[in-house]
Amino acid sequence: MGGDVKAGAVRQKRMPRAERERQMMDAAVRVFGERGYRAASMDEIADLAGVSKPLVYLYLNSKEELFTGCIRREAAALIAAVRAGVRLDAPADRQLWEGLTAFFSHTAEHPDGWAVLHSQARTGGEPFVAEVGAMRDEIVAFVTSLIAEAAREAHNDPELAEREVAGLAQALVGAAEALAGWANTDPSVSAREAAATMMNFAWAGLGSLMDGRRWSPR
Repeated sequence: MGGDVKAGAVRQKRMPRAERERQMMDAAVRVFGERGYRAASMDEIADLAGVSKPLVYLYLNSKEELFTGCIRREAAALIAAVRAGVRLDAPADRQLWEGLTAFFSHTAEHPDGWAVLHSQARTGGEPFVAEVGAMRDEIVAFVTSLIAEAAREAHNDPELAEREVAGLAQALVGAAEALAGWANTDPSVSAREAAATMMNFAWAGLGSLMDGRRWSPR
C-alpha cells in the first residue's frame, strides 16, 4: 500500500504544469459555479482537485486571481464555441440559428462554467463584473456583425446597421442569456429547442427589418 501511495505521489509530481493547472481550474469552476465566489473555499477546491491548498496558491496565487482566471477561461471557451458554430457563408437567418444553437449547446454542456459567467461573477463585485462585461461585449459585437451584414445586403445601405442593429443585438444577447439560465434548470429543454424559441421570438422582427418593414407607434 505504501508503494502505491509513493507511486501516486511520483505520478502527481511528474504531471505537466499545464495539466495540473487545468485540473485545478476544472475543480475551481465546479466549486465556484455551485457555491459562488464568497462561499467557495480554497480547501474545497484543493480537495476536489486532489492537491494540497499550498499547491493551489503556488500555481494560481490567490482566490481572487483564481476566480478571475475561471471567468476568462470559460468566457473564451464560450466565445470560441459560438464563433466556430457559425458558417459565415450561410444565409443570415441560418447564421443566427447556428450561433444560437452553439451558444445553448455550450452552456448546457458546461453548466458550472455558465453559472460562473451568468450569475456568480455578476454578484461577486468588481473586477469580476468587468470581466464578464468584456465577454458580453465581444458576443454582442459578433451578433451585431452578423445582423449588420444581412441588413447591408438587404438595403444596400452601409449606415443602416449602425443605426438600427446595435440595439437589436443587445436585446438578442440579453434574451439568450436569460433563456439559457432557464433552459439549464430543465433537462427536457434541448439546445435546439432553446435556439428555435429564440428564432421564433427574434427573427420575425429581424426578418421584417431586412424587408424594410419597421414597427412604429401610430
